[in-house]
Amino acid sequence: MPSALSLLTSVFTGKIGVAREDITPPVEIYSRSWGAAAHDIAESIHRPLTVTVLALQSDNRPPLLLIAADLGWWKNAADEWFVRGPVLEALKLPPECLLISFSHTHAGPSLSLDDKEKPGGALIEPYLKTLRARIIQAAQSALASARPARLSWRYGHCDLAHNRDLQEKDKPRYVVGYNANEPADDTLLVGKVEEAGSNRILATIVNYACHPTTLAWDNRTISPDYPGAMREVIEPATGAPCLFLQGASGELAPIEQYAGDPAVCDRHGRRLGHAALSVLESWSEANLVFERVVESGAALATFRAEAPATSTALQAELRPVDLALKPLPSLKEIEEKWRNCSDRALRERLWRQRGIRKTVGDGTSSAMPLWVWRVGEALILAQPNEAYSQLQTDLRHRFRPRAVIVLNVTNGHVGYLPPQNHYTRDQYSVWQTPFAAGGLEQVIEAAKTTAQALLNTSASTAAPAAKTK
Repeated sequence: MPSALSLLTSVFTGKIGVAREDITPPVEIYSRSWGAAAHDIAESIHRPLTVTVLALQSDNRPPLLLIAADLGWWKNAADEWFVRGPVLEALKLPPECLLISFSHTHAGPSLSLDDKEKPGGALIEPYLKTLRARIIQAAQSALASARPARLSWRYGHCDLAHNRDLQEKDKPRYVVGYNANEPADDTLLVGKVEEAGSNRILATIVNYACHPTTLAWDNRTISPDYPGAMREVIEPATGAPCLFLQGASGELAPIEQYAGDPAVCDRHGRRLGHAALSVLESWSEANLVFERVVESGAALATFRAEAPATSTALQAELRPVDLALKPLPSLKEIEEKWRNCSDRALRERLWRQRGIRKTVGDGTSSAMPLWVWRVGEALILAQPNEAYSQLQTDLRHRFRPRAVIVLNVTNGHVGYLPPQNHYTRDQYSVWQTPFAAGGLEQVIEAAKTTAQALLNTSASTAAPAAKTK
């Protein structure tokens, strides 16, 4: 990243609250996330699953609620709305003001009511009802505890994420695994919430793009994957909750994955946690301004600390982006294939394709939601699909040096958004997605346009920088 992005930027001041609830499901719940898995139900809990809510308020505007949950993905839109709809109603929020972002763990429970007939499936509906109740409870607590605070951001790096689109040797097919020949976006964005008038940390945020696919078909635990161990590194050091926000990780994953041993994801989590702590330790270096030269054995440049400008801007926009669909089999055809299929892994693929078809409908296009928030001078852009990292790299380049937080698997889930030039490949992300080539590029342009429109408003909300010695 350019050096300008190392500066402390985009500071929001307002009322901020944070709260957390436990959302660990009963271990007996249906939790088969992998087609290759030989089991349907976990045997133990590796670490608790949590939901953490950050409430942002400014003036008399509706609050914005940013919610991070240790969950995998939705299989269809009806189940997602079964949870999010009542949350919006209970909190009396418009849809643009709520983001429920999943960590995308692949070791969590099924969230689909369509799985109710499977082993442990009877526990899914009670769990979803408990989940939405816990989200509401945490949100209400975060709003009630909100106090004057500031939210600032700083960029760093972590080398956990690597490219996972690997072409098989002497074959046209791409498999999902470590590709040493392709670069990977290793950008780490850390947010820090501090109580006004003090340096007391109220919360931290880690926005990083890397698939939590460490634990796979041999794993028999319910687990948040690496974000769990990451929090266990950060939270004792800061004394505050940490929200993990999954970035645009479509083609990004750890080198070592598909494990059955939770110790592997713990190592990954500690790596990311220590990288985030390194960024937090560098906060004092932010916004150093050249002061003078001191003549010594060499001409020495000295710098003074200068507090960054702050902003109370808090805005939210929800924009539908109409994405063309590939030619797809009908829902009836998919269900017929599923009924006649005896292969366990292939049946799982067809079941997931059924959920996708139910979500996008039988038309030739589907409107995908895009959320764009302005928080101070930072931008938060969220969407439900698994976008490739081009989404975040393009947006960060366009709006640098602002902090640009990009979220996958938020308020829903449908499929991948690979770059247009990947559609000639035989690879999972291309045949899994229901979207035609060009969808990712469409979302990027819509995000740029919507974000710029928000930045063009309320320009007078920024306060001048206060100089410190």
